[in-house]
Order: sequence, then C-alpha cells, then structure tokens
Amino acid sequence: MNETAPVPASMHHGDPLLFALAGSQDFARDVAHRLGIPLSMHEERNFEDGEHKARPLVNVRDRDVFVLHSLYGDVRESGNDKLIRLLFFVGALKDASAARVTAVAPYLAYARKDRKSKPRDPVITRYVAAMFEAAGVDAVVTIDVHNLAAFQNAFRCRTEHLEATRLFAAHFLPLLTDREIVVVAPDAGGVKRAEQFRQCLGKISGKGIGAAFAEKYRSEGVVSGNALVGDVGGKDAIIVDDLIGSGTTLVRTAESCLKHGAARVFAAATHGLFVGSAPAVLAGSPLQQIVVTDTVPAFRLEGSAARSKVTVVSCAELLAQAIHRFHTGGSVSALSAF
Repeated sequence: MNETAPVPASMHHGDPLLFALAGSQDFARDVAHRLGIPLSMHEERNFEDGEHKARPLVNVRDRDVFVLHSLYGDVRESGNDKLIRLLFFVGALKDASAARVTAVAPYLAYARKDRKSKPRDPVITRYVAAMFEAAGVDAVVTIDVHNLAAFQNAFRCRTEHLEATRLFAAHFLPLLTDREIVVVAPDAGGVKRAEQFRQCLGKISGKGIGAAFAEKYRSEGVVSGNALVGDVGGKDAIIVDDLIGSGTTLVRTAESCLKHGAARVFAAATHGLFVGSAPAVLAGSPLQQIVVTDTVPAFRLEGSAARSKVTVVSCAELLAQAIHRFHTGGSVSALSAF
C-alpha cells in the first residue's frame, strides 16, 4: 500500500467492512480511500428523550468488520456519548452475526486514568475495557495510549497499539540538516516514549541525537517542578508527548529548555485536545512549532493565534495499513518498527 495508489485488501480474504460513526466519518473516508473500499452504510437515529440507536444498513453476517470512532469530546458530543454510541453499535454488529468486530479508536477515552493515585481512586481504563468486552468487541486498535502496559493489561480481547513515532520523525528530519537536536520528555513518565522517538530519529538521520527530561509533579491539578536533566545548550529541542491538554506542561517544559540554553523549541504530540485555556497558553508560548496528528481535529484552535503554530500530520495511512494487515493476517506490530 502507498499514499498515491490505494491497494484493496487481499481478495483471497474478502474485503473488510469499515463503518464510521458520526463525527469520525471525514477521517474514516480518508482511511477507506487508502484501503480501496467504500465506507459501509449505517443509520444513526436520535430520540426526543436523548436516547439513540445505530444499526448497519448492509449485511454483516460472517464478515470482518471494523468500526472507526475517535473518542474525544467536541461541540456535538462528549467523549462519554461517543463511547456509548460505539459500544452500542458494536453490540448491534455482533447481534447481526458479524464474524469479527474490531473497534478502531484513534483516540481512546479514559486512557489516562490507568492507576490508583489516591485512596479509593477508580481505575477507569479497566472499566472501559470491561465495557468493550461486554459489548462483544473482538479487538481494539488505538494510537499512542498514555500508558501502553496499562492498556494491554486492561483488555482481555486482542489489542493492537500503533505509534506515530515514524510520522513525527519524517516530519522533523529536515531540521537535522545542520542542527544539533535533543529530544525532551516533559516528565519522567514520558522518558520511554521520548527515547523511542530519539532512537527512530537517530536511525533515519544517521546522526547522534541528545536526550533530556523535565521534572514535573502533579497533585490536585497543580503542577510543580523546574529541574531539567540533560544538555540542551545550543541545540534544537523537540518535546515529545502523547497528548496536549491545556498546554501548560508543554509550555513549562519549553520555557525550561530555553532557560537552559536551547536554541529553539519544537513539540510533537499525537493527540491535540487543546482544552480549556490551551489556545491562549500556546499562542503566547516560545514554541516554534507544535506537531500533532489528526486523531483529534484541532477545532478548538480555530480563530486563535495558536493555530499558526500547529502542523497536523495525517495518520490515515497508518490506520489503513493496520486494518489491511489485521484483516489479511499480516504483522500489525511491524508498522511500529524502525
């Protein structure tokens, strides 16, 4: 498969069916185009009391079915609404005798609440996994969850985890022409993710790439910590994270890099939520460029000065490749290799 000539799934296995619920259809059409198949037809109906139903309008019996729905909140629906709609639609597909139903959630809601950080805290990642399994989902595909181990351990069904590492590395590669680069994790918990990106960037560029991480503590919504470990002096720093929420962590890290002598600061994060005061926070930040994927549209930045700082790279080809390989029995994990 490639971006210029979509290749259908192997006819020996039959074409997969790809559905997309409301709010994810523009993105899913791009994925379907790259697969060489149309989006399958379905109906979504809202009732006066706020309840709803969804059903496939094509025969799914004994078919390999994929449902794409990114579970972020927007002006139309909350992440909770989208989660419930996805679960109910999966149930309808299973009741209609689909052979296998795979939920493709580029952004997976509640992935951050994966452990008890305070007494009697919920572990919502595990509860979400139980709901997916109760609805009858056979597999879950997502991109760059907050904690990979927690995600994999929460689900008992098959899981496939995709990474945007190579997409970001390809984007930043032109920076390496005559610059020294250091990859920065915004906290100790993100060191592994940043290290993976550092290794990928180093491999494709053939150059040595530095590493650093910032100190961060969060309690009751208050962030503290100012230390920076690693040498950023005179280098271009690339801060790597899984998502951008309010943007405060990102900006704190960028300011710390500049304080310690970084020449320029960039950022890469898979999911750009840009909630709360993020448009104002990022507009006034020292970041040269913020790179995100299209797992979440940057609708909250429209009309903001921050929008000019943000570059969106598409992960539609990555998802199309994953669905193709999943359907034909190929290696999905190889998509993350470099």
